[in-house]
Amino acid sequence: MPNSANTSKGTKRADFTPLVDQTKTAGTGPIRSQIPSYVTLTPPCAAACPAGENIREWLAAALDGDYRTAWEILTAENPMPAVHGRVCYHPCEGGCNRGEVDASVSIHAVERFLGDMANEKGWTFTATQPPSGKKVLVVGAGPSGMSCAYHLARLGHSVEIREAGPIAGGMMHFGIPAYRMPRAELAHDVARIEALGVKITLNHKVTDLMAEKTAGGFDAVYLAIGAGAGKHVDIPAKEAPKILNAVTLLSEASKGDAPLLGRRVVVYGGGNTAMDAARTAKRLGATETLIVYRRDREHMPAHEFEADEAMAEGVKIKWLTSIKEIEGDALKVERMEIDANGRAKPTGEFETLAADAVVLALGQETDSSFLQSVPGLTFSWNGTVEVGENRMTGCEGVFAGGDMVPDQQSVTIATGHGKLAARHIDAWLDGRTYEADEPPALVTADMLHLPVYSDVDPKEQASIAKVRREASFDEVLLGLTEKEARYEASRCYSCGSCYECDNCYAACPEDAIQKNGAGNGYTIDAAKCTGCQSCFDQCPCHALEMIPEVSHA
Repeated sequence: MPNSANTSKGTKRADFTPLVDQTKTAGTGPIRSQIPSYVTLTPPCAAACPAGENIREWLAAALDGDYRTAWEILTAENPMPAVHGRVCYHPCEGGCNRGEVDASVSIHAVERFLGDMANEKGWTFTATQPPSGKKVLVVGAGPSGMSCAYHLARLGHSVEIREAGPIAGGMMHFGIPAYRMPRAELAHDVARIEALGVKITLNHKVTDLMAEKTAGGFDAVYLAIGAGAGKHVDIPAKEAPKILNAVTLLSEASKGDAPLLGRRVVVYGGGNTAMDAARTAKRLGATETLIVYRRDREHMPAHEFEADEAMAEGVKIKWLTSIKEIEGDALKVERMEIDANGRAKPTGEFETLAADAVVLALGQETDSSFLQSVPGLTFSWNGTVEVGENRMTGCEGVFAGGDMVPDQQSVTIATGHGKLAARHIDAWLDGRTYEADEPPALVTADMLHLPVYSDVDPKEQASIAKVRREASFDEVLLGLTEKEARYEASRCYSCGSCYECDNCYAACPEDAIQKNGAGNGYTIDAAKCTGCQSCFDQCPCHALEMIPEVSHA
């Protein structure tokens, strides 16, 4: 017989009453065939988060009004919530099971609320381990470098970041416009990591990595130089108008030294950077801003909401169009069509567009030329550095991550790389091998016992007026109020984790489930349980599973 001390702990939340699923086969009979057991499974939000945040748990703490605890749970994995609450493309919300009922929980908005509160109240980080006596050099102060430095410092290591630019933040500062990422909030998150003991040396471009490693007495190195160079494309041009790449435009605009673009600006590309470049051009005075992209909207790399926000500000998008030639202020463009494989192919149909400036937004790449002399490094065709599963390059003690290794490029993916690399570096410095725990099974929407209706609406983030958007770099989206943030946290289904809704307790016909007091979950008395699975059928979040009974034959 299973042990009667089968317990669950949880956090109170949400507002729904689940229905009993009558299609299940109960376990009662002359011999009990199954018995309930409390479990903790993986919610899809956490499974989708590149930074590996424990989203379910920090939402629970936020719902309870324990914001400091929520922030601490969050920052155990990701040190910059004020940044990520604004710029992350929140894949967690794409996986949220609530989206199958009405709308996904606005996780990023609650994360921003916690990050902003931490900045307002001056909350600080503390180390989790005593000083190790080990030193690590981090090259690059972008999201991956900052993340790695933070986690290493928390683990007791001495860390120095060397950054070629004048300000920490990398592309978070120079590649994301201020209307999405206010500089003050970014600076707060950076300063908190510095206060943990991370030394950041600015205006220091590393040119000889191994010499710097030796001279500084560093035991390990983490490379996180990012992808700060705009990709080049050969377009025949005669007496061309001003042509510049999007990375340069965004960087110079961030510095307050933006170029004069003229009245008519064409942005060539279909990614998120193209959307940012077009919106920035509008703010710099362009009256006609047009994005030209060779494929259709269905196949664009930009996120849907990025295109929506750009068009809401008056940016026009010309789909299925490729620039073939530039002569003066005239752009010869060709109409494209999408083939069966989703590729754009030319049609031989041309037209002419007019532009005072052309901005190339065709992606970013890494300038890793200074690493060519480092022994053992292997490079991909596009200049990215190859790493093993432990994030180490072919050079012993030199690790790499972020946009400079083969992977998708985003702030949150880079942040996750930095955290993972820190754990591998910590283990390597100690002569160990880091192995991540295998996560529990995933909880999908069909595993939940939810109501057949919903009348709950998500709290939308307000935005500033359109006329103000076009005239300034003021932040477009506003944050949630405390009331709104707690309400949004209450919409979480707590997938795979008990939150003490008492449904199992109320459903049991044999009084086999005992309450252990708030926050202490329940105990199942196996001597009373008949295996009828009423508790399982009434559990909304799949924190119970029916386990086959042990045979005594």
